[in-house]
Amino acid sequence: MDLQFTPQEEAFRAEVQSFLKEKLPKHISAKVKAGQRLSKADQDEWHAILNERGWYANHWPQEHGGPGWGAVEKFIFDTECALAGGPRIVPFGVNMLGPVLIKYGNEQQKKYWLPRILSGQDWWCQGYSEPGAGSDLASVKTTAVRDGDFYIVNGQKTWTTQGQHANMIFCLVRTNREAKAQAGISFLLVDMNSPGVELRPIRTLDGDKEVNEVFFTDVKVPAENLVGEENRGWTYAKYLLTYERTGIAGVGFCISALAKLKVIAAKVHKNGQPLSQDPLFAARMARVEIDLENMKTTNLRVIAAVAGGGVPGAESSMLKIRGTEIRQEILSLIRRAMGVYAVPYIDEAQYEGYDQAPLGGIDEAATASTNYFNYRKLSIFGGSNEIQKNIISKMILGL
Repeated sequence: MDLQFTPQEEAFRAEVQSFLKEKLPKHISAKVKAGQRLSKADQDEWHAILNERGWYANHWPQEHGGPGWGAVEKFIFDTECALAGGPRIVPFGVNMLGPVLIKYGNEQQKKYWLPRILSGQDWWCQGYSEPGAGSDLASVKTTAVRDGDFYIVNGQKTWTTQGQHANMIFCLVRTNREAKAQAGISFLLVDMNSPGVELRPIRTLDGDKEVNEVFFTDVKVPAENLVGEENRGWTYAKYLLTYERTGIAGVGFCISALAKLKVIAAKVHKNGQPLSQDPLFAARMARVEIDLENMKTTNLRVIAAVAGGGVPGAESSMLKIRGTEIRQEILSLIRRAMGVYAVPYIDEAQYEGYDQAPLGGIDEAATASTNYFNYRKLSIFGGSNEIQKNIISKMILGL
């Protein structure tokens, strides 16, 4: 493929830059650039702005409310958005469930659920992992038993990201306990406000509660909320995971983080010279930049294949592995560049309005450790990197 952008694509880049300059709220971009936490209101505000422009569901086809972009337009938008300090789009409804409904949902489900995703009327979370079924996802034990026009759901989900904000959850449930693991799973949409649903926050090391446990006790779910066919949910789950893993690569955010690292390395001095001139540190920066350039090329190839009608397969696992490793290395270098100034944990610094003098005169020091430790999770969620290597060895190498 030709990796040079056409004049039309460069014109689109200018359009995106102009839009971000005019419409991206300054208080939101400031939080993103500072590594601070976003509230649900922040995310709703940004989603509404994108939806008004028709750019929220930027990989959906036009007939379902998307802009009809190709692979390159989406790549340009994601990159420019990250560089401008635009927040990551909450992926569960628009980037994960949406494609599944478009491909496997019936017309009634598409007509009802897709507009509610676009409008923000429904905030979705993901009910995949369980205490005994994380990377071994096919071992899910949450059951859904058909009872007339309903399924009765019992079980537990865990690591439910931003479940505290959600009113809906899409779940993998076991509808046939006699079939082999993958064959007895179904894909079910559950109202979080249903009787019998209980959400408990899991406090992380920094005191945040972005992940949760969800318990289901005799929860009645309308049978019409079954997506596709009963016991075929594993097919839909794998399709969804390819989109999740490609998104986890976070190419745009890697580019933005690398730019931030270079600024920091130029500001921080070691032995009277900028840290960027230290041979060992400069070598690690160069290595991660080379890796990022290679990943950008691979990412373009994968999304081009998807735009041509394909589905990302093992390539999405490759992106997931390299993307998460690169982001972790950049965050590690940012934290290392801060030295002792990255040691203290200041909870107030994670929120808008913190106005204390930066430690060591370095603005990024207050959130460096928080972001470093938080994003250690990147190589675990969405299927651990070890599992992704197994997928690659099986699908590409035939092992």
